[in-house]
Amino acid sequence: MTIRNTVEADLDTILALIEQQKSVNTVTHERYLEYVAEGYYRHEWNWVVEENGVIQALAIWWGAPGEEQPFSIDGLYYTGDGDPVPAWTELIKHVLASRPADAEPPEYHFFLAGDWQDKPDVVAALEPRAQAAAAAGLTAITDRLRYEWKPEYGLPERSTRIRFEPADDEAFVDVFMRVSQGSLDAATAREIARLGVEGSAREELKVYKSMPNSDRAWWRLGYDDADGKLIGFAIPSANAAGPTVGYLGVVPEQRGHRFIDDLLAEITHMQAEMDAKRVRADTDFGNVPMAKSFERQGYRNFAVRRVLSFPES
Repeated sequence: MTIRNTVEADLDTILALIEQQKSVNTVTHERYLEYVAEGYYRHEWNWVVEENGVIQALAIWWGAPGEEQPFSIDGLYYTGDGDPVPAWTELIKHVLASRPADAEPPEYHFFLAGDWQDKPDVVAALEPRAQAAAAAGLTAITDRLRYEWKPEYGLPERSTRIRFEPADDEAFVDVFMRVSQGSLDAATAREIARLGVEGSAREELKVYKSMPNSDRAWWRLGYDDADGKLIGFAIPSANAAGPTVGYLGVVPEQRGHRFIDDLLAEITHMQAEMDAKRVRADTDFGNVPMAKSFERQGYRNFAVRRVLSFPES
């Protein structure tokens, strides 16, 4: 058995596997070609298991353009007749072993319908992939509700009690640190465990500033219009798939007054003013306040994202 990166000569095989094994794999024929052109997929981020010159298994990873390491698995494929789990496990372990020690721990994302557990074919496709990921160390499971706003749903009422203003990077680092206290977001907890509170805040700053389809000028801090006290922040964003809610949060001392609605409404209005045809966002199943805010503000739950990751250390 040989593990190697794909090369241009493998393209026909890659595209054939993408077409044959759609199911829970995120990759599509169109997405693959588009993302290769834009730098989200690369041959050096694809790996195959090969026996006697024949590809037996394929892993396609996604990463941001300009980054040296991929961040998440987008598809696992198998051409053999036996159990795919050992081959997929070895592919994932091979990638993990090649990563620098200080690289951000990778994840595996599944984009699923809300009723996926009632669909035997989806369950059957997800289970061996999850087993392979777990065998390689990605044992933590986080399920996230996916929400979407479209213009035809109607705009939420814009806040009359919060004043929104731009601010410099250090002001955002400070508010990121404050908002992380008591956060119900699993990814935030993992980042704090890995980097500490300030390190996690600075990493968030870096990530959102580097979003290729976003603009730092969109970022806002929100202040109580009556007494001038800081409420929280609102960062509209966008990724390769289109506009997103991005990142928002309320400082601990201001929680309990539904200020999250005001922040979400502001982001939605800003995206609408930029002619967004839809705005998407995810929130953990356990983050009930955020889920309720999405629903109050006219967002609709359309899918589930399951994230497999390394457990908090």
